[in-house]
Amino acid sequence: MQIGCVKWLLLVLVAGCQTAPPVDGAAVYGKYCTPCHGPTGKPPEQMVRTLNVRDLTSPELRARVTAPLVEAQVRAGSPNKLMPSFVEVLDDAQIKSVAAYVASPAFLPAPP
Repeated sequence: MQIGCVKWLLLVLVAGCQTAPPVDGAAVYGKYCTPCHGPTGKPPEQMVRTLNVRDLTSPELRARVTAPLVEAQVRAGSPNKLMPSFVEVLDDAQIKSVAAYVASPAFLPAPP
């Protein structure tokens, strides 16, 4: 009887040690960011005109973009409050993963 309890306890402990699967930053971007920033990071012209949405592919942004910079923007929203904070929408893993994706070279479309 005690052996059964020990096996059960070990099973519970091992299951509790497993980590969650990694979050796909590209999928998070596709679901939550494309309406304003466009599928490639270049926002639709109407979003630029009406809300001054930033082009995430611009050379000046790409020269200074980092995952912590993007993460801070996603967490706090824009200073002008036109981009809201996403802390109520995305969990911590999603925020970190989308920030890493946007800051990575993989975010930019492949050259022709």
